Amino acid sequence: MLTIDLSNKNALVTGSSRGIGAAICYKLAQAGANVIINYNTNFTQAQELADKIKSDFNVKVLTFKANVANLNEVKEMKEFIHSNLGKIDILVNNTGINRDKLLRNLADEEWFEVININLNGVFYVTREFIGDMIEKRYGRIINISSIIALSGSAGQTNYCASKAGVIGFSKALAREYAKRNITVNVIAPGYIETDMTNKLPEKIKESIINSIPLGRTGKPEDVANLVAFLASDLASYITGEVINISGGLYM
Repeated sequence: MLTIDLSNKNALVTGSSRGIGAAICYKLAQAGANVIINYNTNFTQAQELADKIKSDFNVKVLTFKANVANLNEVKEMKEFIHSNLGKIDILVNNTGINRDKLLRNLADEEWFEVININLNGVFYVTREFIGDMIEKRYGRIINISSIIALSGSAGQTNYCASKAGVIGFSKALAREYAKRNITVNVIAPGYIETDMTNKLPEKIKESIINSIPLGRTGKPEDVANLVAFLASDLASYITGEVINISGGLYM
């Protein structure tokens, strides 16, 4: 039986107070990693998650409020982490928002808000923390994209563009830092039960589920399990990959 061991590793997960991000934090802690829970608005949920992890596992847990699209706040988060925990080994860029509308109805601010958080946020956070990994000559970066970055989706030009950008960014980054023993991979989830997908009308949910070959929705834990694997030494020869978790919805 393969065992994922992340003992003595420090992991930062952005947008991790709930949903997929929270499941990732919990799974990494279960594997022995110290975790930093980043959030922007959900203080209560972030604190509840931190308390649960501390109760269940013997690891260090930090929480930090930062909008990843704000470079100054990202820099403050880095300073806080370095002062209270040390340099990071694992970075999971998970933060994401959507502002869905047909292109002709899409306002400038709805385009730029999604791009700034979903893509520029990945750039800011990764650029600030890549130095930790270069210094250690070790690092695991896992970026969360979406299958619709590959397939497209009507009414989501802003979201698709941002998540497709994450894929291109990750492939280039993987080539840049492979010789420093830093791997960079992308997970492209399909229909995972989160607050974002729960807002969809029931008829649309039914239609999506009917189109999934496995006939069911995914759970945040499905994504978290793959993140833990990619963060471990078991995946040390995997870099520059985009792995779908969609129950066969996109293949």
